[in-house]
Amino acid sequence: MKVAVVQHDIVWEDKDANFARLAPQIEAAAGTGARLVVLTETFSTGFSMRTDVTAEPEGGPSSQFLVSQAKEHGVWLCGSVPEVAVPGDQPYNSLVLANPDGEVAARYRKLHRFAYGGEDRRFSAGSQPVTVDIEGLRASLFVCYDLRFADDWWALAPDTDAYLCPANWPDTRRAHWQVLLRARAIENQAYVVGCNRVGQAGGGKLTYAGDSAIVDPMGETLASGAGTEALLVAEVDPARVAEVRAEFPFMADRRQIGAELDM
Repeated sequence: MKVAVVQHDIVWEDKDANFARLAPQIEAAAGTGARLVVLTETFSTGFSMRTDVTAEPEGGPSSQFLVSQAKEHGVWLCGSVPEVAVPGDQPYNSLVLANPDGEVAARYRKLHRFAYGGEDRRFSAGSQPVTVDIEGLRASLFVCYDLRFADDWWALAPDTDAYLCPANWPDTRRAHWQVLLRARAIENQAYVVGCNRVGQAGGGKLTYAGDSAIVDPMGETLASGAGTEALLVAEVDPARVAEVRAEFPFMADRRQIGAELDM
């Protein structure tokens, strides 16, 4: 399967402006023959904590944009959205995956809230991991800060060919992003697709370098980009995951220390 990563800038808290900017970029991604197109975390608003301004109900404008674009171009399309599941509750940072039929195929709610940036005060935490079949590719969904929590990725590894991770990861910690994408791929022997934004946010207080990447099960970077808007494309093959795991059966050596201590 060909996967496309749209490394894009975000107009702060302006959904309509972002829809207009992203539509031609999604069209270009689909034009490469990609079956799956990945946008960033909070692709339509930026990583704003003003959820009274940015949050929307499930099936709101941002989800509708993903669904309509996926159907128009006949691709799978995902990005994260601040979504309210129950009126009056705090929103979730939800990764919404739309399929080529114009339906929401999966919705993953970010497990780990970024307390350093105040996300824990404005967003609810998700409770369940999500793995979905995308035309034979078993894809597990995560969002940005989740990248730091290896145990959750490990738990899904046996049933995962590729991890998708949209992000708003600032360049002050860009080395962490770069290293962790490769680490998650190597330790789980799976593809990792990281899509990070570029540009500035919050009145210029934060800068984002992108550094989006598609990493293979051996930790080799198949495509990467930094600094400016870019379109990254690479082939992702479940058979390659199976081949690597058969040649190097490292997962069989993992010990469940907690379980052993309980015995």
